[in-house]
Amino acid sequence: MNIFLCCSKHFYDKIPPIKETLEKKGHNITLPNSYDEPFKEDEVRRLGEKEHQEWKAMMIRLQETKIKANDAILVLNFEKKGMANYVGGATFLEMFKAFELGKKIFLYNPIPESILTDEIKGFGPIVIGGNLSNVN
Repeated sequence: MNIFLCCSKHFYDKIPPIKETLEKKGHNITLPNSYDEPFKEDEVRRLGEKEHQEWKAMMIRLQETKIKANDAILVLNFEKKGMANYVGGATFLEMFKAFELGKKIFLYNPIPESILTDEIKGFGPIVIGGNLSNVN
């Protein structure tokens, strides 16, 4: 299966072992936007509001391209700043796009309790409970 990994840039350090495990199981992995430069957005933001808006729009368009090219997304939702199973704005948009395109949506951890809980439930994600063997 072709799988696009989605998560907060604050979780990028958790990706290598997950990627390796999935690849050993025969999956092809697409890495998140700006994976090689996780804090690029901070740099662009310092250039000005217009530059940041244009960069963010480019990233949103790129995530659509990546989702279309894959069979599924795997959302890596870990704890962030005391919030369990965090799903941020960009990741939520990736989940919505995957839902809209009829792709499988896997959640590494349970659905977070937040203002987005009902919408995430509506996407019908498959919660794998940290077990990558459940990605199929």
